[in-house]
Amino acid sequence: MSPLGQNAPTDPADQEGRQQRAERGEHKPSPEGSALRPHPGNARVHSQKQVRQIADSIRHFGFTNPVLIGEDGGIIAGHGRVEAAKLLGLDSVPTARLAHLNPPQRRAYVLADNKLALNAGWDRELLAIELQGLIDIDFDVELTGFSPTEIDIVLDAVPAVVTRLRRLAPQ
Repeated sequence: MSPLGQNAPTDPADQEGRQQRAERGEHKPSPEGSALRPHPGNARVHSQKQVRQIADSIRHFGFTNPVLIGEDGGIIAGHGRVEAAKLLGLDSVPTARLAHLNPPQRRAYVLADNKLALNAGWDRELLAIELQGLIDIDFDVELTGFSPTEIDIVLDAVPAVVTRLRRLAPQ
């Protein structure tokens, strides 16, 4: 866990281990007292509404996606999660230190992390099935990040018969 406040030096002696843990997706707690600092070149913006959505997700599901940081505690990915953590009054957040990235790679990854997810599409039929399944069990589907209007559009676009048949099919 990394505190959201102060600064402390990092231990370069464990760089290879940190790189391996980051590559394997394991999380090592950051040094006590280190600060997380936003990347000054982060072109991604988060509205207050979106920060509240992220905070609601963290509150409901837990902090499931660590903040990716560099050796200096600078945020590489997770700016919105850090803002949401502040909104929730959290003192620290889980982090993964990406010590293996050089400055140009780090700069590029700040952009790639945000853009690559946007390049994906949706299987509209499966999306409708999943949303309808959550609605059927009275789950708060707005926790998925979809607005009520978006949910209505998805559900209206997929024939109800197909949706019901797929939902009833054995898993």
